[in-house]
Amino acid sequence: MSVSGAGVVAFLATMVLIPILIIRMPTDYFVREEVPLWPGLRREWRLVLFGAKNLLGGILLLGGLAMVVLPGQVLTILVGIMLLNFPGKRRLEHWLIRRCSIHRTINWIRAKRYRPPLHIPPAYGREGSAARERGKPRTGP
Repeated sequence: MSVSGAGVVAFLATMVLIPILIIRMPTDYFVREEVPLWPGLRREWRLVLFGAKNLLGGILLLGGLAMVVLPGQVLTILVGIMLLNFPGKRRLEHWLIRRCSIHRTINWIRAKRYRPPLHIPPAYGREGSAARERGKPRTGP
């Protein structure tokens, strides 16, 4: 198979895989505490699955970056990041999912399969504290 043929196969696989992962995602994925993956499995199998999950996440992330000119690239990047493990991952996921165009698209995909919309986490840092402060009465001098 040529490089362009492999690219077409990868693109089509991504177009099928991303909606399936989005539809199967729990509605509270972004607001719940992280839980350990596969707690009942032996350590060796957990390591194998952990490596496979990160490999798939890396492939999706690179594929999404390579598709920057095509629609769906941000969702591919988001799902790739969700599968990877790295410091600051949760904060980056929250930053991405709070983008109106991203969570609107994800909820549209979920609605097509009669799934409830995702719960969106509150904002962090300056934008979050400013948004929280707008709704509260001012206290102090």
